[in-house]
Amino acid sequence: MRAKKIVHSLQEYGRGIIGGLLFSLPMLYTMEIWWTSFDVSPWRLLLYMLVTFVLLLGYNTYAGLRPGASWKEIAIDSVEEMGLGLVLSFLFLLLLGQIHLQEMSLERIVYMTVVEAMPVAIGVSVGTAQLGASREEDQEDTEQAQEPQPADGNQQGRASTLELIMLATCAGMLFGANIAPTDEVMLIAANASPVQLLFLLGVSLVLSGGILFYVEFRGAHVTQANERPGALEVVWGLSITYAAAFCVSAGALWFFGRYEGVGLQVGVEATVVLAMVSSLGASAGRFLLDQEYS
Repeated sequence: MRAKKIVHSLQEYGRGIIGGLLFSLPMLYTMEIWWTSFDVSPWRLLLYMLVTFVLLLGYNTYAGLRPGASWKEIAIDSVEEMGLGLVLSFLFLLLLGQIHLQEMSLERIVYMTVVEAMPVAIGVSVGTAQLGASREEDQEDTEQAQEPQPADGNQQGRASTLELIMLATCAGMLFGANIAPTDEVMLIAANASPVQLLFLLGVSLVLSGGILFYVEFRGAHVTQANERPGALEVVWGLSITYAAAFCVSAGALWFFGRYEGVGLQVGVEATVVLAMVSSLGASAGRFLLDQEYS
């Protein structure tokens, strides 16, 4: 039995490592992210780590490997995922020749590793939960998820909204953070006309709405008796999802220094440009990342 648990633990770590690399290799290969580590301030780096840890807690709470896990188990899982993200980032930056142990200071190595590690940690969390649990684990998780819960309609409503926000934010970050550091976002924003930006916003909303309520992604809105979702439900779900994507885009652009030296108008335009990608990730990804619907 103990050997079986060890095998399952190794499988979990393996899934986490693969997931972390699948979602974050583009960032590990992106030159602009390497440069960010030379300019980021300590307090901004700490805030970056804190936000990532909160997202890990949220994801592990609502869509993690063990639905019935306690807060202690969720916190331990989140810390482990942060640790794996740091280790993977360090090893791959070393492998890619971006960390030189004899030439770089310890501070510079730590900064570069941490900047890369946070999206890797989210990928580790997603990979651990999503990339193929064994039948025994699936059965245990199903039994835990089916245990009776206290019936409180208001509490369930709040949890549902919070779950939507957390999953949309995690998914949006996985997609948007890969593009936020690049110069192309600012170039597109600087050259786009107001009409183009309005079209970008409109297309983002249409695609997100289609994903959430029309094309029937696994885990999306399921109609009953041929009933379509009400207008209020559509507006609410779309608003929450796009708002999460917009905030993720703004946060990523701010962290990677894309707002420095530009005015408010260009900053908003760049956020709208990046939110096109983040909103797609937030809409589709929140179903793909939720183990309940996998």
